[in-house]
Amino acid sequence: MSLEQGDNLPAAAAPGEPSAGDIVKDFLPIPNTTSLDEHETANSLEEARTLSHSLAVEEPETKGAAQEGHEAEDVADLGWNEKQDAIPAPLLGGMDNSELWVLIRRFNKVSPKEVGPVVCDWSHLMTDMAQANVSRQGVLQASTGGVGSQHSGRGGVLARQIASQHRAILHDGYHRASCNPEACCTPTRVERSEEDCRVLHSKYTSNHDTGCVSSLEIHCLTWRGFVQVYFLAWALDFIVPVLCAVVIALVVYPPCRGILFPPAPIALVSSSSGGVQKPKSGVLGSHDSATGAPENHKGEAVEQEASNFYNSIASIALTGATGKHPQAEPAHNAENGDPAEDAVPDPTTVAVVAAEAKDVAAGGAPPSHDKTKVPVETAMWTKMRPIMHGVAEVCDTWERFGNALSPTPPFPQNLYRLRIAALLVPLLLASLFVTSYAVVKGTTFGLGFGFFGDPIISRGLALLDRKFPHWQKLLELRNTILKGIPTNAQLTLTLLRIGEANKAPLPPPPRVAGPPPDKPAAITSEELRATASEPPLNATHEELEEAMEHDPRTAQETGGSDIDAAKTPRHGRKGSKLLNFFKNTTKGAVKTTIGADNVRAMAGSHHARDRLGALPKPTADKRSGPVEFKARYNGARGNVYITTKATIPAVAFSTDKTIEKIGAQEREDLHPIWSVAVGDIKDLKKIGGYGWKAKLVVGWSMGREVADGLEITTRMGETHRITAVPLRDELFNRLIAMGGQKWEAW
Repeated sequence: MSLEQGDNLPAAAAPGEPSAGDIVKDFLPIPNTTSLDEHETANSLEEARTLSHSLAVEEPETKGAAQEGHEAEDVADLGWNEKQDAIPAPLLGGMDNSELWVLIRRFNKVSPKEVGPVVCDWSHLMTDMAQANVSRQGVLQASTGGVGSQHSGRGGVLARQIASQHRAILHDGYHRASCNPEACCTPTRVERSEEDCRVLHSKYTSNHDTGCVSSLEIHCLTWRGFVQVYFLAWALDFIVPVLCAVVIALVVYPPCRGILFPPAPIALVSSSSGGVQKPKSGVLGSHDSATGAPENHKGEAVEQEASNFYNSIASIALTGATGKHPQAEPAHNAENGDPAEDAVPDPTTVAVVAAEAKDVAAGGAPPSHDKTKVPVETAMWTKMRPIMHGVAEVCDTWERFGNALSPTPPFPQNLYRLRIAALLVPLLLASLFVTSYAVVKGTTFGLGFGFFGDPIISRGLALLDRKFPHWQKLLELRNTILKGIPTNAQLTLTLLRIGEANKAPLPPPPRVAGPPPDKPAAITSEELRATASEPPLNATHEELEEAMEHDPRTAQETGGSDIDAAKTPRHGRKGSKLLNFFKNTTKGAVKTTIGADNVRAMAGSHHARDRLGALPKPTADKRSGPVEFKARYNGARGNVYITTKATIPAVAFSTDKTIEKIGAQEREDLHPIWSVAVGDIKDLKKIGGYGWKAKLVVGWSMGREVADGLEITTRMGETHRITAVPLRDELFNRLIAMGGQKWEAW
């Protein structure tokens, strides 16, 4: 995921008066022409030439507190450790502080764990980022209650319903795959002409496999018949009668189903090419299953696939909800493994283990007899990567459209809206002259050509790939219609750079310890109004007041007693006591492990050294920033501090205890253990104070926040790993916003 507008496409021009040609080029939805492989380097905000950097150093029309002149100061503290009322407002001109903090808070949650200059094409599947992407669209996390629910059999009913739907999908896919023109010498990404059929004919004849020859010839003839019938019906305006006649024939005369859609085991048909493939189970042991797994009775493999399909969804959802993310593990854990971390069981297996136990208790076969479990789980996790990539692309596009329709300063307020509106003008003019008959005629021709014209389409795509290798990237919405429009993450990074350019880092969202009050929010005409003289929502003022007032019973209301029975836990008082017993026992074990880490760290254990200070005491003072950040390096307590007084901004670490008392600004007596110029930073990686499994245990038993760390890699290959940083996200945000780098994140 790119954190820069335009990704690797060329950036906007440097600050200054744009020419008429530049204005026209920015207005038109055409991609830039700089080579996609070009990587520019810059050591400061002023030298960088991306749109984000240019906007950060421009003089705004309306200024906020962070945009006022702070040149005389090293770094202005605008209330990093103050309450909300003490922070100046607005921090940025034309933007409310609450809106700014919403963006920063979501940026901290959604932003990936590692940034660097290398383009990342989603080489990792990160389930916690997937959950964050889903949350960006307001989609609720998938519930796993159906797997483990033991109340009124509700989860079992849901599992059986999904299983029946899955079987229906499999059978539907069976027919689709069987009749797929890709399998009959035609419209697919794998081109098979009549010559291919003749070659296959001779091959199989030499092998005395006349049945296959006959099948291939029938497939070729069937596809040609489909093409001829469709386009003849299109030319005669007879498509609907022909389609209805075909459906009637399929319903009334069953033998024609096998003629029009010859059967084939779905496990043998490749979903990408339509040709033959090795079944996912390694053997064709059944005809109607997606994996081809062996079965003792007909239909058993499909039933097991449906059950494993449902359990895999629950496992994936649980993995995302628990924050499983190997890339955020402590570095030593990822490389060599940590005995303390390895000793913690994987909680994401709870859903699958519980489902297996339920099946065995109901008289089902043991898990070792299930030949579909491994291939189904493998297929589900394999498909998750493109699915999550698609979810992220949808979220990015949604955010770009939102930022185009309602731009946030300093981005242009009218350019993007006029560009989108201009694209609709030709459609408006065409609609005045094009008849509905022509629209229907063109649509049906396009559908037929898209379904049957793959031999032409595939050759055209191959020609484009040879002549213009990056044509697909150039035609993406973000590089054409939405060119220059930021996602929320890119917008937030630009706003952070504005603060850094003015030597006034934007303060993080103020922390509030207590829960929000149970009182209705203030409603103005901005949030609720109606057209003309009608009342809002066609309700009286009293009805609106009653609807907005707090009612504690509303949150517990469900649609029926069966839902209440499935939703309400019934472990009782004894169950609560048993759970508290295990919680207190785990809490004691965690405290013992923390104490042992001090001894192991002194003995030279890298794992224990990186965990020192990762669990601050409840009374510990976590306040730091914007210059000094409490942290540890190789287990030693100290401070990471950022200096901008010198010509080249730098980040350093020192164990000098006077920093916490008098700060690090304008100090020449500090002797840092290491120092890195911000412009020399190549990669920034967020690392966990504990592994993700240990975090769950610590969070559940101790109820305390874990202080994570940050790994800094320079262009020379040096790596500095700092741990136990209470304000890790804030330090991360400052470092990526200060320099002239163009970041790619993953």
